[in-house]
Amino acid sequence: MPAISFQSVSKTYQVARGGALRALADVTFDIEEGEFFGLLGPNGAGKTTLISILAGLARPTSGRVAVRGFDVQSQYASARRQLGVVPQELVFDPFFNVREALRIQSGYFGLARNDAWIDELLESLGLADKADANMRQLSGGMKRRVLVAQALVHKPPVIVLDEPTAGVDVELRQTLWQFIARLNREGHTVLLTTHYLEEAEALCGRIAMLQSGRVVALERTSELLRAASSNVLRFKVDGELPPQFAARARVTGRIVQLPAHDALEIERWLAEIREAGLRVEDVEIRKADLEDVFLDVMSQNRQPAEAA
Repeated sequence: MPAISFQSVSKTYQVARGGALRALADVTFDIEEGEFFGLLGPNGAGKTTLISILAGLARPTSGRVAVRGFDVQSQYASARRQLGVVPQELVFDPFFNVREALRIQSGYFGLARNDAWIDELLESLGLADKADANMRQLSGGMKRRVLVAQALVHKPPVIVLDEPTAGVDVELRQTLWQFIARLNREGHTVLLTTHYLEEAEALCGRIAMLQSGRVVALERTSELLRAASSNVLRFKVDGELPPQFAARARVTGRIVQLPAHDALEIERWLAEIREAGLRVEDVEIRKADLEDVFLDVMSQNRQPAEAA
């Protein structure tokens, strides 16, 4: 039995003037028990809609979602007990301190004596010295740590992380991933959405990519990387790139990265750059990473948002 099962899930929203926007289109895949699974896609691809349906916050137009065999619509209470969801938004109750918020969250799941696990969460997430602080007094990063603790307070077997490290500092990212990796080793299933693709590459054993509400890639991370271009030419340049480079280059400030399948293609790129009168610095050749794979998959499957 899979930890999470999406079967032909579609979601259509009504829009102005009697039209409709399809946010999800026949999404089907399973996540097995104990997996660390990545769900990737550009903004608007349907990731948060899919997670909202999984958490029972939205209803699919068609299809079925189950958590460890429990249907999220017809068996909502049982399915919800299996899940710990960390949302994108910072949502908190301003009237309680951190420990009180965690005790109240425990009560929602019928856990009256949960202080030992709460103490472990506070220590593991770097919140021990903030246990008696009011939620309003915490920084954004600390509030996000509390959201993670609230999601884990009932020891859910399935953990859903929706952009958990968006806008947080490096220390929190390291602390969070160490703790989540430990829970995954202990048998917890983890579903992660993130725009930090280096995190997904390092953590996720298998990845699904969404675009315009459709699954456009579903494979083990190692297989996705193996199928990618073998090398990437990376260098710094002053001045504007000629048009023949712009279509294929990944540009970040002065840094330019170009896919290169072999040594001949690397030589051709460098020769064309010299002919364009550009001076390059810090030239290096590296293996393709998950960000290269992601951009390649998205470009191959680019299509306008589907409307009915």
